[in-house]
Amino acid sequence: MAQVEFNKEHSYEREAEILKVLGHPIRLKIVAGLMSESCNVKKIWECLELPQATVSQHLALLKNKGIIEGQRNGVEVFYRVTSAPAKEIVSAIFGAPLCIPTP
Repeated sequence: MAQVEFNKEHSYEREAEILKVLGHPIRLKIVAGLMSESCNVKKIWECLELPQATVSQHLALLKNKGIIEGQRNGVEVFYRVTSAPAKEIVSAIFGAPLCIPTP
């Protein structure tokens, strides 16, 4: 594992914000799932067995914080993780090597 050097000049605000957003179990599940494949809202709420409104609220927050992006395909929007720091954090949490699929 790489050693992290402390940098007193760095604000660490962006990293702390990502950790706060990922601190909710539903959002962590969404990001972990989207790291392996992009999905639309219906597939996400079916997989999580949660109401569509609940999933949409969490997706909106993840999108507003720059962790995911949605790409429209006809009437559907497919979401994918676009934040490299979020991908690194989720990979570190689950002990998985960082595997970033090509678009």
